[in-house]
Amino acid sequence: MRGLIVRRLFHMVITLFFVSLVVFFMVRLRGDPISVMAPPTFSEEQIANLRAAWGFDRPLVEQYVLFITRAVTGDFGQSIQARRPAMELVLERLGNTWLLASAAALLGVVIALPLGIVSAVRRNSLLDLVSSAFASLGNAMPNFWLGLMLIIIFSVNLRILPAFGALEPAAIIMPAVTLAVGTAARLSRMTRSAILEVLNQDYIRTAYSKGVSQRVVLYQHALRNALIPIVTVFGLQLGWLLGGSVIVESVFSWPGLGRLMIESINVRDITVVQAGLLWFSLSFLLINFVIDLLYVYLDPRIHYR
Repeated sequence: MRGLIVRRLFHMVITLFFVSLVVFFMVRLRGDPISVMAPPTFSEEQIANLRAAWGFDRPLVEQYVLFITRAVTGDFGQSIQARRPAMELVLERLGNTWLLASAAALLGVVIALPLGIVSAVRRNSLLDLVSSAFASLGNAMPNFWLGLMLIIIFSVNLRILPAFGALEPAAIIMPAVTLAVGTAARLSRMTRSAILEVLNQDYIRTAYSKGVSQRVVLYQHALRNALIPIVTVFGLQLGWLLGGSVIVESVFSWPGLGRLMIESINVRDITVVQAGLLWFSLSFLLINFVIDLLYVYLDPRIHYR
């Protein structure tokens, strides 16, 4: 286990290095951010001085070396717009994004697992057909469209839920549901498929022949052995929730990292964009790291080389 942890941490560092390389050069494709910062009345000389003050007059390679050297210590520079440390702005919003993603993930699991299990046990029943319809709709609906529909129904027409912001605890309900629907749809289908595959195994038939109750067979034998693919999909969905929060946070004006990224991209605040993208990448890598450890816990026969 110790060797696995060391190897995975090493891979994370290498991956973050390449991500930082791509992010650094990609965010500069939109042009010079100084053109946004400088007032229209600035002369060419003043613009050049401003560019030199922020270090944008240096060669890109030199800028990257300086960026990665500081980033290792947690210094991503000053926000061009807010004039505050970029990491400080990111950390202020990161908690809200994780709160929203966690609430959506929990809601998705609560819906998907019972639905997938019952669909597998009662295959081709009316409930299975309803579950399949829900999965198809959940996969087909864009989350921004679903979010707008929820706002129209529960905020504009019924007036029972706040439409924007995070000033009230109830404000998280609609964005969490918007993100959870797609997760629940995909996870329920995977749960159904995994349970069906396990139920056809010989040891399940043996357990039934010994008189073991259906509840015990399902939860102590079938579900445990079906968890590997379910956990895999859940890990991917949790990463998708972090990425999907960018759009949903914009729809509901949720003060998270995704909304901050959109605002920063619009004004070319590249220091905040760089810090935010690296935090998104690190979060996704940490999710995969935890999933790898769960594999070994769920099935000790799994060995990583």
